[in-house]
Amino acid sequence: MLIVLVNVHVLANAVEAFKVATLANAQASLLEPGVARFDVIQRRDDPTRFVLVEVYRDDAAPAAHKATAHYQAWRDAVEPLMASPRESQKYDNLAPPDAGWETPGAR
Repeated sequence: MLIVLVNVHVLANAVEAFKVATLANAQASLLEPGVARFDVIQRRDDPTRFVLVEVYRDDAAPAAHKATAHYQAWRDAVEPLMASPRESQKYDNLAPPDAGWETPGAR
């Protein structure tokens, strides 16, 4: 399992447009066989800050995700909405040992 946290800072006047585009991307991403989870979370104390929590079944899945039409449409749509470039960090899952992510279709 590979977990990627993507931190995004959006322009204040672009929050709603970012949410619409990102939620559509997340929904489409969940249909990919290599994606176990795709969460979109927004900070309560600063609604211009988001984190995408992307859980991939293997190390090859992020490249497959980035090759999809829905990801490329999202990337192009949200780029002008960002206050700064998005940043990501990669993590390994330690606990719980089996969150249902390892089994395809266990969403």
